[in-house]
Amino acid sequence: MVENPHDDDTFDLYTLKVEVKATDRPFVCSHHVGDYFLVCGENLIFEQTRSFSLYALAALLPLLPAKQRELSRNDWMFTDSDIACPDPHCGALFHISRLNTCEYSHSQATVVPL
Repeated sequence: MVENPHDDDTFDLYTLKVEVKATDRPFVCSHHVGDYFLVCGENLIFEQTRSFSLYALAALLPLLPAKQRELSRNDWMFTDSDIACPDPHCGALFHISRLNTCEYSHSQATVVPL
């Protein structure tokens, strides 16, 4: 277990941006290049008015909590940031970028004591 560098019950998470990128293959789903959402703590923030594919979101969700955390440079989750659309016929790519870190409190996220 990694020790918390904070003296209190706080921890840091990266804010993420998940953005639709083009490849050399056409899109067959409802994605549009440049569409994105943010991951801030436990919240998904959709700042745009367009929709976002439920199936693409389902493929991305398991990866996001790991991408929010500090990782070893040798971990594949540190280097791999492009995720293909789960539809094998769609050429969309989802790029996960780390923006900044925000501090969160254990006691505000759970009632389970440290």
